[in-house]
Amino acid sequence: MVTRGFTGRQSTDNHSDRIPPGQHLVENFPVLSAGPTPRVELESWKFTLKIGPRPVKFWTWTEFNDLPQTKMTRDIHCVTSWSKLNTVWEGVTVDDIFADAGIEAPTAFVLAHSYDGYSTNVPLADLASGRAMVAVKYEGQPLAPDHGGPARLLVPHLYFWKSAKWVNGLQFTERDEAGFWELRGYHIYGDPWREQRYAND
Repeated sequence: MVTRGFTGRQSTDNHSDRIPPGQHLVENFPVLSAGPTPRVELESWKFTLKIGPRPVKFWTWTEFNDLPQTKMTRDIHCVTSWSKLNTVWEGVTVDDIFADAGIEAPTAFVLAHSYDGYSTNVPLADLASGRAMVAVKYEGQPLAPDHGGPARLLVPHLYFWKSAKWVNGLQFTERDEAGFWELRGYHIYGDPWREQRYAND
């Protein structure tokens, strides 16, 4: 399922210092998914925080949106070679999720889970300290299903497959467990500035 050839085009504009190697700038927002788009009703949406298999706390859609809301403007980079600058998101930082659950992180590793069965691993250090959020709005509007709505994880400094669409939970794990794409040959970490697309990159 891994496809080579993500060479991209070199950027020639004055934003070149913000575009990682092998990437090219886009103005649109391409839609890429591993499978069909799930349709999640807000009345049944639930976000769960787990330590291993044990649920610690869950939030309904209303409860989640009552948490502190943060706006974040970031550049994003897809492993398929496109980059989009100055994207504007709103949602709940992972720090605020942990704070509302009243826990301190018990391990250094996290798996994000989604409604379509997708998962991806992200080190705790890349989620904490204001680096990541669960986004519910994009450009001031509710997040569209094709882009991961009602809610998606946003980890903008890593390749965008780490920003799991249709997210419904975070799970602390004892080790750095590979998720969907990582099990299929993608890099375990995914730093776009180091071109960590595949397992041996």
